[in-house]
Amino acid sequence: MGVVLVILSTYLFVPQVKQNINQMVFYLSMLNLDAIKEYILSFGAWAPIISFLLMLLQSVVAPLPAFLITFANAALFGWVYGAILSWVSAMAGAALCFYIARFLGRETVEKLTSKYALDSVNVFFEKYGKHTILIARLLPFMSFDLVSYAAGFTSMSFISFFVATGLGQLPATIIYSYVGDMLTGSAKFVMMGIMILFALSVLAFMLKKMYNEKNNNSIDVKLK
Repeated sequence: MGVVLVILSTYLFVPQVKQNINQMVFYLSMLNLDAIKEYILSFGAWAPIISFLLMLLQSVVAPLPAFLITFANAALFGWVYGAILSWVSAMAGAALCFYIARFLGRETVEKLTSKYALDSVNVFFEKYGKHTILIARLLPFMSFDLVSYAAGFTSMSFISFFVATGLGQLPATIIYSYVGDMLTGSAKFVMMGIMILFALSVLAFMLKKMYNEKNNNSIDVKLK
């Protein structure tokens, strides 16, 4: 909790830090892979640290896109080192979100995200419990950071959350890193489109299944 409070206090009361963080948010919000790569490279030897901080930032300020940072890391550092950097920084971001939710409460998290977004994630937790963490990694457009926040509101232990997060993060990180390193130009955007289309198909199937099960449960209650 102390670390979280220090980070928030530093942002609020140190103008230079606040300016740099706002600049990072600006680059992430552009949704421009080349711009993010140029921004990270501009820090020279500090580039990996800046990438790490960008991943932490996107974790806290959900739902900024994490996969763009993963692509950038692969392109800049190679897919192996990029995957390691992305996985470690994403794990740190997930842990930060978990503890912000657990110690600072829902009101704080709603200010960082939104009430509607948290409510939508809670539906997944009610249905799939701890498996929500693994399922979320199949859906690149679904903010994994919101899942991390929501997990902090549950009775789930941090160890259980951290292990599930690590297992869920690893396959997606490796795939995104490999794609980010191997593809360039329009081919990369085509692959991103295919991945998103697949994820949408998975989501549609899951929502249909949830809807059918909910209707079946309602029918059973009425029959009783």
